[in-house]
Amino acid sequence: MFSRLRSDIQCILDRDPAARSTWEVLTCYPGLHALMLHRLAHWLWLRGLRWVGRFISQISRWLTGIEIHPGASIGNCVFIDHGMGVVIGETAEIGDGCTIYQGVTLGGTSLSKGAKRHPTLGRNVVVGAGAKVLGGFLVGDHAAIGSNAVVTKPVPAGATAVGIPARIIQAEDTARREEAASKMGFSAYGITQNDDPLSQAMRGLIDNAASQEHQIALLWHAIETLAVARREGDCVPDDAQRKEIFEAERFTQMVGK
Repeated sequence: MFSRLRSDIQCILDRDPAARSTWEVLTCYPGLHALMLHRLAHWLWLRGLRWVGRFISQISRWLTGIEIHPGASIGNCVFIDHGMGVVIGETAEIGDGCTIYQGVTLGGTSLSKGAKRHPTLGRNVVVGAGAKVLGGFLVGDHAAIGSNAVVTKPVPAGATAVGIPARIIQAEDTARREEAASKMGFSAYGITQNDDPLSQAMRGLIDNAASQEHQIALLWHAIETLAVARREGDCVPDDAQRKEIFEAERFTQMVGK
């Protein structure tokens, strides 16, 4: 029991930069208190003392603002950060190393007693503040649920679920989009030098449009030059495909940097 408590305290110290000492975590973190009381309630629940388990979970709810049904299964090194408003249902299963933020609901959508009604979180899953994960499905290892997302279908391992209703973003898709965005001078995380991401994206779009217009203008100019030369029987000038008539910089200035 004490070794598990030490590992719970250490995982909080590792993941929360605001945690300064073991004593602070032990006395001031409601997520840790809720897990300690839940383990007692879960132990009683499994041994048939269900009313006592429910009563302890109710006391935990009064003290911490975190409601965990005593039937829920929670692994090691789970961190409930802040925790106010967290609700974890009876058949929910939470794997080792998960992080759950305030306002999260691991709820059910079925009224069938005894059925698997609540989600299963794999290992090292992160569930953002205010997210609702509803149903008896699996959220794969190392997946992430965005803040305020409403998830009603399985999430593959390593994927991210965002939005209402949640859409699934695969890790490789995210990497590809980040690579494409970086080529346009846009950072999806707002990390830019002396500029904001919206401005960088707009400038990238403008430059891309200007480049396309420039290429189209060069093609038309080359076609017109070749047509005139053929009609007059003259030699094709050397600059037929290189002479620029589209002013990209002026276009950028007109639209605005």
